[in-house]
Amino acid sequence: MNKTFKEAMDFRHACKLFDENRKISNEDIREILEAGRKSPSSFGMEPWKFLVITNEELKAKIRPHCWNQPQITTCSHLVIVLAAIKSLKVESGVVKQRFLRREMPQEKLDFYMDLYAKHLKKTLSSDENILCWSARQTYIAAANMMTCAATLGIDSCPIEGFDKEDAERVLNLDTNKYQLSLVLPFGYRVNEQSTQLRLDFNDVVEFID
Repeated sequence: MNKTFKEAMDFRHACKLFDENRKISNEDIREILEAGRKSPSSFGMEPWKFLVITNEELKAKIRPHCWNQPQITTCSHLVIVLAAIKSLKVESGVVKQRFLRREMPQEKLDFYMDLYAKHLKKTLSSDENILCWSARQTYIAAANMMTCAATLGIDSCPIEGFDKEDAERVLNLDTNKYQLSLVLPFGYRVNEQSTQLRLDFNDVVEFID
């Protein structure tokens, strides 16, 4: 039985070691990835791509560039979360295509294109700035995937500890199109969950009337 949202939030933790003998079903991993695919994004640009790795040899090649963390090779499915670069540029033509998924008159399309270009002028001025913007959005998708996994009793561990350029070379990425944002392994825990430590509700929430 799937967990409730609250139960999933209590269940989820950064799993440091997965059971190598337990594999996630195709149905469950697809449901997790769908949670990422359907996540919200700025201007509806969906600036992400998810590489799903089950090949053990490739996992082993990636692991040294992720600070040799065991989650990389013990997980069932290693999801590499990529942040889009090229497709977010106005001149790519992709931005226009994304807007045109909803039927609209030319006047409205021109308005959105102008708004996009002007609002994001600084952001779109360099690949580095684009990455900062798109990578932030990938974390929305990653969070949804992790919570979805938790509802299914599946563990995860978001990993930012990696040597970006080295990992990108192993993955043979065209970094003009996509760059590495987050490494996200999924699987089943070996050890019991540690006590969840969080700040008190009143320390992080302030109601303004």
